[in-house]
Amino acid sequence: MTTPDPALLNRLETFYDALPRFTARAEDFGGLVLFVREGAGWPFYARPRLDGGDPPSAADIMAARERQRDLGLPEAFEWVHETTPDLLAVARSAGLAVLEAPLMVLDPAALPAQPAAGVRLLDPASDAFAADLELSRAVAQVGFGTPGTDRGAGGPAERDAVRVEADPGSVEGERQAIREGRRFTAVAELADAGPVASGIGMRAGDVVEIAGVATLPTFRRRGLGAALTLTLARHALDSGAGLVFLSASDNDVARVYLSVGFRRIATACIAEPAAVPAL
Repeated sequence: MTTPDPALLNRLETFYDALPRFTARAEDFGGLVLFVREGAGWPFYARPRLDGGDPPSAADIMAARERQRDLGLPEAFEWVHETTPDLLAVARSAGLAVLEAPLMVLDPAALPAQPAAGVRLLDPASDAFAADLELSRAVAQVGFGTPGTDRGAGGPAERDAVRVEADPGSVEGERQAIREGRRFTAVAELADAGPVASGIGMRAGDVVEIAGVATLPTFRRRGLGAALTLTLARHALDSGAGLVFLSASDNDVARVYLSVGFRRIATACIAEPAAVPAL
């Protein structure tokens, strides 16, 4: 991994700060900003403030955690290590467990030219949009419930068992986000199983983050994650994105993204409260 370009890291920081502001309010806690979603949807994180003030302290982390608990939110924190290198030790001293994830950006010239078979983007104008959205979310729930890249239990039956009817407001919000170009979802399908992998793209300015790429464990090791990522990345570029990036959960997952043109440039830190050892 080469030394990251400061201008590139700055673009990522601007994205991380801008994306939640479409649907969340910001609350400052010293060197941290906590994004609190307005309405339904996946909760956001706390992260270092963009204005370049004092670096976050352990006291800032504890204050943000208390606020997250009061609001019933996950005690989640995210940052880029190369941008805020001192925060790793501070976070651990404040009782957080930190995942150090490969942060990767797309080299457009290295993206395979051929389209991925069996992958489609969800169409907000389709009569089946709500059902597609429900299934894509169920795929993600089952896939992330069994982390890693190994095959295992968890297929269409498990997907259907956790499928939840989407709230009409949530469906309309997703439609609106797609129409405004802020978000897009893709699914990989098999004729006899329906959607078996899913992923999303999120856009702020000319930067797109690919996230939530998940495959039902029964269908892993078939190249579906790579196919989904290729489709999402190609759509991002075709829609005018100047920078496409993602975070891999570990080095094995990172190898999937390497195969479709991504390269590691830094480390994304994702933190949550450390587990309390059993007595």
